[in-house]
Amino acid sequence: MKLAIELEGKQHTVELVRVDERLRCNVDDRALEADAVEVAPGVYSILMGGESLEVRVKPRTEAGVTGLRVIVGSREFLADVRDPRQWRRRRGAAAEAEGRQHVLAPMPGKIIRVLVKAGDSIEMKQGLVVVEAMKMQNEIRSPKSGVVERIMVTEGQTVNTGEVIVIIA
Repeated sequence: MKLAIELEGKQHTVELVRVDERLRCNVDDRALEADAVEVAPGVYSILMGGESLEVRVKPRTEAGVTGLRVIVGSREFLADVRDPRQWRRRRGAAAEAEGRQHVLAPMPGKIIRVLVKAGDSIEMKQGLVVVEAMKMQNEIRSPKSGVVERIMVTEGQTVNTGEVIVIIA
């Protein structure tokens, strides 16, 4: 898998290849080998060059921001990852997601309102559900126009970060 990664404003090309039990990684054409195991959701144990690292990967939760927070020890990095297989070109913020989409909870919280129902036709950026987190209500919007295939949550239900809340076809 080849990825274009923006890490703290700097562009990098990362190619990941699994060879037996090892992960071979080329970062900007520099080869690295590592043993990587996901020990919990979003938590990785990585052995690289005789050094053991614990890496935590979390979605960024700031309003209107996409990407990841990568925490290694006491250091935190902000990363924006693009997979060239899915996005052949960077089309900007107005780009609409393609194909069937699983809309994920961006933060843990409680579902306050479900704004759509299965079978509804929706537009890109239309509100789907309202999640309350830390006494603030956040409207989760659709990444594409389409039809609501399935709603995976109900009002009053608590959700965790990354949990599927709506499926859009």
